[in-house]
Amino acid sequence: MMQVISTNIGNILQNASWIRRMFEAGIELKQKHGADKVCDFTLGNPDLPPVPEVGRTLRRLADTVDQPLSLGYMPNAGLASTRQRLAEYLAEEQQVPLTAQQVIVTCGAAGGLNVIFRTILEPGDEVICPSPYFVEYGFYVGNYGGKLVPVPSKAPTFALDVKAIEAAITDKTRAVLIDSPNNPTGVVYKRDELAALAALLTRAGKGREKPIYLVSDEPYRFLAYDGVEVPPILPLYPFSMAVGSFSKSLSLAGERIGYIAVSPSMPQADSFLAGLILCNRILGYVNAPVIGQRLVEAALGATVDVGIYKRRRDAMAGILRDAGIEFVLPQGAFYFFPKVPGKVRSPDDARVEGVPPSNRGPDARDTVDDVQFCQLLADELVLAVPGRGFGLPGYFRLTYCMDEAIIRRAAQGFQKAADRARTLGVGSQTR
Repeated sequence: MMQVISTNIGNILQNASWIRRMFEAGIELKQKHGADKVCDFTLGNPDLPPVPEVGRTLRRLADTVDQPLSLGYMPNAGLASTRQRLAEYLAEEQQVPLTAQQVIVTCGAAGGLNVIFRTILEPGDEVICPSPYFVEYGFYVGNYGGKLVPVPSKAPTFALDVKAIEAAITDKTRAVLIDSPNNPTGVVYKRDELAALAALLTRAGKGREKPIYLVSDEPYRFLAYDGVEVPPILPLYPFSMAVGSFSKSLSLAGERIGYIAVSPSMPQADSFLAGLILCNRILGYVNAPVIGQRLVEAALGATVDVGIYKRRRDAMAGILRDAGIEFVLPQGAFYFFPKVPGKVRSPDDARVEGVPPSNRGPDARDTVDDVQFCQLLADELVLAVPGRGFGLPGYFRLTYCMDEAIIRRAAQGFQKAADRARTLGVGSQTR
């Protein structure tokens, strides 16, 4: 058979994202049982409508599109007015003085990360990130010949393990990538953790020909609960940058608007920013969507109702507790990352495992893993993503960016799946 795509992309397709895999499985279940019967917690697609400023701005823009170049090309770094507004807004958020020249508008946070890695990575360079992590990070780094190096977070709280990061640094380390509030765990890194990380990178960077960058991915910065602080990263380390988007805060996920903000204390920042702007162009983004930039410019400072997400979080927490499923309560974002409730399964149950008893030893006892537990949930028409898709088997991810009624409707399914996981072997009914 003719090979029509690269070997690399072929391999990636065979090991496609677990998020998309489970999302597509959900489509089949919805077609078979009806969409109202399936509780789908796989995809972090915010369901809240955009903030009112978006609608008002769109109506105003509709009256101006007949002007020359109203939707035309612009500087690759974005509209000057949008960069200025972003600089003013981010200077307050990040607690540093920022100018428009230190902010680049990108095609979402994903576009921003790709621009950064294209700018800084040589083939074989390494990017360290805490695990579990957003699955696309490995692809973003690999796009430019780099290697993602996951470092386990501290159990059971998913706190940042600075000592483990230090042990992972090599002469190939080019960046450390963090995500707070975190996808998939919902953890928010504390100020002292980030200060310790910055101090580590300062020590590790001494005498190196190239700096170790600190990249903070912050699309959920606005979404923190119970008064939890999301500390700024730019004041802590000169070779730092914050990457964000308005996909969640303004419910503009499809409009693909994000930014890169570079620390004002970065040495040789002009050359670095020139490299980012060039890569924004040559990667094919050219510039971020003009309508999206106008929307962000008008709506900066507004957010969707965080209280709605908090109520959904609390509803999901109650359901998981009732089912005896162990979890760390999310401090931010809209994800849970609970433990699989069952530990060991009887060797005569092959339906979930898919391995006939005859292929096991007479005393074989197999662990109920995250993939199998997600299948038990799917049997109850509840969809989740195995933790191995985020670099940590034995857990599973749930989103709660959907109507609270869907979350509550899933209660019986969680209970039945958890009970079955425990009855398939010696369970761990912890909370």
